[in-house]
Amino acid sequence: MAMSILGALKLAPSPLLPPTQPSVRASSSLHFHLANAGAAALVAASLLLADPALAFRGGGPYGQQVTRGQDLTGKDFSGQTLIKQDFKTSILRQTNFKGANLLGASFFDADLTGADLSDADLRNADFSLANVTKVNLTNANLEGALVTGNTSFKGSNIYGADFTDVPLRDDQRDYLCKIADGVNTITGNATKETLFCK
Repeated sequence: MAMSILGALKLAPSPLLPPTQPSVRASSSLHFHLANAGAAALVAASLLLADPALAFRGGGPYGQQVTRGQDLTGKDFSGQTLIKQDFKTSILRQTNFKGANLLGASFFDADLTGADLSDADLRNADFSLANVTKVNLTNANLEGALVTGNTSFKGSNIYGADFTDVPLRDDQRDYLCKIADGVNTITGNATKETLFCK
């Protein structure tokens, strides 16, 4: 959009001066070109400041709002289709994702403290380095989700959550196995079985 506006900006030609004044003509032409360049830069900067989405759009193909690196505390995304949505480094405390389709979404380094992800489709989602503390994962399908680094599930409700093919560190698995219970109503898999609890 910014490029189309700048492309439409018509810059006037340098004013013609009589050939008897070459030094005045060169000086005038230089000032005129500098003024045109300055005007174009001012228009471009004002567009980016007026709409930060022109500078960076972090959404996915189904959710066009800017969601990457944002404070979305308490927002309601329940039941929405947010396939491959980018929530990297966002603050998502107490955010409602109940029943949302978050297939392949990225929560890399996001803070999901107290969020509701119950009944959400989280297959192949990326939770690397995310804070998933006190999150409601009841009946969530996390099949194939990526969980690396210091991802924390402390205090989360995982009743009926499906962790099939989720790579977990031993300490993460041990913690989750202590609180695992229930069967996922969509996949029919028992939470303890998907975690390979002993």
